[in-house]
Amino acid sequence: MKTVSKVLKDQFGSKVLKLSLSAGCTCPNRDGTKGYGGCSFCTEGGSGEFASAFTPLAEQIREAKKKVDGKFPKDLAVEERRYIAYFQPFTNTYGDQDRLKHLFQEALSYPEIVVLSIATRPDCLSDEMVCFLSDLNQEKPVWVELGLQTIHERTAQDFGRGYTLDVFEDAYRRLKEAGLTVIVHVILGLPGETREDMLETIRYLAALSPTLDGIKIQMLQILKGSRLAKTYEKEPFPLLSMDEYVELASECVRLLPEETVLHRLTGDPPWRLLIAPKWCTDKKRVWNRLRDLIGTDPE
Repeated sequence: MKTVSKVLKDQFGSKVLKLSLSAGCTCPNRDGTKGYGGCSFCTEGGSGEFASAFTPLAEQIREAKKKVDGKFPKDLAVEERRYIAYFQPFTNTYGDQDRLKHLFQEALSYPEIVVLSIATRPDCLSDEMVCFLSDLNQEKPVWVELGLQTIHERTAQDFGRGYTLDVFEDAYRRLKEAGLTVIVHVILGLPGETREDMLETIRYLAALSPTLDGIKIQMLQILKGSRLAKTYEKEPFPLLSMDEYVELASECVRLLPEETVLHRLTGDPPWRLLIAPKWCTDKKRVWNRLRDLIGTDPE
């Protein structure tokens, strides 16, 4: 199966690193439109602790580069470094559409930024925004990342997703018709889900038409500041062990089409916020275990 690092290196001739940025947005199930408090697993930072909210974009980009530039080969000249502008926290197509359009255009104006990636919700994609992103996609690649997590409505209601599967299906159709690259997020180990439930979500995504462009899979993490953390601290519930997760994630990869690009198989929790499972912090060990089973790097 293709990994995003390999695809990007083939496309741009060198390693491409991700800059975690903030569009300064909130979320409809935080501001009362759909609910309050966000999804139960989401932190107060909107799952984007590595981005700097409410800071001018130029400054965000400059600071984000400092955090990641050490990952480039030492002999790679500064002018040859390439990046993804990743608008990560909360819902990055939710809010003043003109302001967001300007922000996305500004990000793509940097020659070293070769991809724009926008994390959002399927229920926050107006036809106007989809059309705009389609136009931007003619200049440089635009990826839209949708937080589905599961296809099971009972689970989605439990963690407070705030939209139903048909909303995802409509957004997916419109994005693909507009020629955009779609990446879907899935969480393994959500409370109440069986192994078969999780595999059913993957089988559903594997059967999408047109074929799903990319997927991010990660283990459920209990993070400080989330509603789920309060539930877990009062009454701890079973979490997948490393062995269970690695075996399950490997099975998920085997179910996906060859054309679907693997963007993530581990997740990178901020250690200061992680309550459980603690093995998530041992990323190198998890990577090695996954590599042995799937035959390629997990990212």
